[in-house]
Amino acid sequence: MGGQACILYGATEFTRDVDFAVAVAPGNLGRLRAALEELEAEPVYFPPLSAAVLARGHACHFRCLGAGLNNVRIDVMSKMRGVAPFEKLWKRREVVNLPGVGRLSVLALPDLVRAKKTQRDKDWPMVRRLIEADIARATDEPGRARVAFWFRECRTFELLRDLGQQYPQQAKKEALRREALRAALKGDRARTAALLRKEEDGERELDRRYWAPLKADLERWRLGRHKV
Repeated sequence: MGGQACILYGATEFTRDVDFAVAVAPGNLGRLRAALEELEAEPVYFPPLSAAVLARGHACHFRCLGAGLNNVRIDVMSKMRGVAPFEKLWKRREVVNLPGVGRLSVLALPDLVRAKKTQRDKDWPMVRRLIEADIARATDEPGRARVAFWFRECRTFELLRDLGQQYPQQAKKEALRREALRAALKGDRARTAALLRKEEDGERELDRRYWAPLKADLERWRLGRHKV
């Protein structure tokens, strides 16, 4: 998940870390700790790794000190706002083969897009690039589910308008669910842009609310008032 996953989907991003979604399951954190030990990874920031911390929705951060790793940072999470539980993420994951690396499991594109809808400014251009890259990759006739995904997630007037012209019947159906798409189909550029911004602002606010109690956790732990 995260920036490295975006790169694998063709949306280039400069990123200094690697983000992982992990299952909080019996024995799994032991395997994770063993892998981190092999990488000579030391914890950084708060909070320390535990099942309770991950289940709460926190990220745990590490810096790899092993030979040739150049202090690569690893961030580990199990729960994300608005994203399905890990079991569902795992069932619908994508598996890619990288030369010299092997098979990698990656968040499915719809789940990655969902995870990127945060309050951070840098994430929203990435949402747009992920969708644009997926459309550009679709050389064959895409299925209805993939086109529906585009209609739900495209972030520009031009793409929504063009998709509406290319798939008019499906556009009418999907427009019932998305006001910004209805405006784009009418050719109203200004209203489409305003509605897209409204969507983004709503997601940012939901993300702020989600993280508010988690930030409070971190503050209590840093002040030593609560043991993790």
